[in-house]
Order: sequence, then structure tokens, then C-alpha cells
Amino acid sequence: MDRFVAFTAFAAVADAGGFAAAARRLGRSAAVVTRTIAALEAELGTPLFRRTTRVVNLTDAGARFLVSVKRILADVAESSAAAAGAHAALGGSLVVTASVMFGRVHVAPVLLGFLRTRPDIRAHCLLVDRVVDLVEEGVDVAVRIAHLPDSSLRAVRVGAVRYVTCASPGYLEARGRPRTPADLRGHAVIAFAAGAPPRDWSFPRARRARRIKIEPRLTTNSTETSVAAAIAGHGITRALSYQVADDIRAGRLAIVLADHEPPPIPIHVIHAAGGAPARVRAFVDFAIDGLRADRRLDPQLRPGR
Repeated sequence: MDRFVAFTAFAAVADAGGFAAAARRLGRSAAVVTRTIAALEAELGTPLFRRTTRVVNLTDAGARFLVSVKRILADVAESSAAAAGAHAALGGSLVVTASVMFGRVHVAPVLLGFLRTRPDIRAHCLLVDRVVDLVEEGVDVAVRIAHLPDSSLRAVRVGAVRYVTCASPGYLEARGRPRTPADLRGHAVIAFAAGAPPRDWSFPRARRARRIKIEPRLTTNSTETSVAAAIAGHGITRALSYQVADDIRAGRLAIVLADHEPPPIPIHVIHAAGGAPARVRAFVDFAIDGLRADRRLDPQLRPGR
């Protein structure tokens, strides 16, 4: 059995969701494709597909095998292109996603730096404040701030952020520095909220209270606005550490209640586990290096650091 032919047929059936559709893509008869898959299953000693009269689905073993097969086929294609001197095969399109503010501040500059080195690649930078399904939406790489569930995607940690409570030094000098979350009741609060105004702030490490009731002086759905208001001395706000990193180091804001804040949240670069094109692997390596070198993604902020 020609393994390359068998692997190609297997991947085509998996992608097309049926033998007839895969046969049309490959320019072969459905009977030939069916016999090829049957021979492959016999050699492996396990079924790769569940067949019904209407649909063909991968078995668990088939799904795991598909990841390896796609990686093998991609490696073969790249090796063939390299042998033929086809460097242009490494070019093409690249789709990268991240949340709006984090993407604008951190991911877009990395992507632009990558494009400077690879003029043969076109990119789409999708910045949205929602979880994007990489497979369903055709995305190659995602940068996410989250504790990730187990999945078939490959995730590489590049940094971390944490929620911080902060205010301007001038405000703290005039109004005093809160020592415990309960002290916030005597302060002006600037709150971020995408929807209804928040009624409390949570402090998981607080000894006496996990939630502190707040009555915001200002509520906004823009982090930039809440941070700007805090810098101007209007009150105390909360933000992710990367959103105020430059202001903390420049002395425009000071962190309070650090001992009561929740643990850091990891930042990951995410992409498909197997069979990624060379351009995707090249960007992933570039992004990992670039984001790890960004000191704003160290959650342990210090003034002037």
C-alpha cells in the first residue's frame, strides 16, 4: 500500500465528510477511495470512520490519526517545495485574532513586525472581545488572556497579567490610601462595565470580605476612559495590569490593595496542534519571542521598572 496515497485519501474523506465527495476532490472513483481507506484501517488494526447511510464521522482513533496525517502531508508538501526552490510556497494568507485593546497594544505591533520580514505574506488581524473558534472561523493563530481548558489546540504561554486596583498619586495623597478592600467605601470609584453598572468588586484574597459593595462615581464601557479618569485624579479604578503598565512605571498611577488581588491570568499564543503551514509556524515563533520580550506583560509591575 502506498502510504502517501492512503494518507491523502484519508485526509480528503475526513475533510469532505464522505467518500463520494472525497473521490471527486481527488479525481478518483468512490470505490477506489473506499478500498484505500479499508486497507489503511486493516493495516492500523482500528476503524478510522463511523459509517452510516447518511454520514461519515471520524472515530476517536481517526481524529487523533488525522492530526498526525495532516502534519505529515504538510511536511511533505513543504519539503517538495523547498527541493524545487519554491520559497514562495511559504507565503500566503495569515489570520490572527486577539481581544480589541490587547490586540491593538501588543499583538498588532508584533504582526506588523512579522510582515516587515515577510513581504510575501498577507494578514488579517481580527480584534474582537469574544472567544473565536479557530476552526469554524478560519483563524490561524489566537492570542488569549485566559486559563485554557484542555483542547486539541497547541498553546504556548508568553506572559501573564493580573487585575490591579489603582489611582493617581495626587488622589491618594488627598484622600488616603486604602489598606483593605473595605476601605473602598470611603473613596470615589471609577468602574468599567460592558453592561449594567457593577454593584461590587470581588477580592478573592481578602480575609474578611470577598465582595465589596461599590457605588461608582463614573461607570464606562471603555477601559481607556476609566484609566484616563483615574490618572486625572477622579478616583480609584480596576484594570488588567497590561492596560496600566506604562502609567504605573511612569508614576501616573499607583497600585493599591495588591495583597488582595487575584492570582495572575496567563497569556497564550494558540494554534492548531498539527499540520500548520510554514507561514503559521513562522509567525507563532515570531510572536512568542516578541510577546515574551514585552515587559508590560510581566504582572509584577513596579514604578520606574
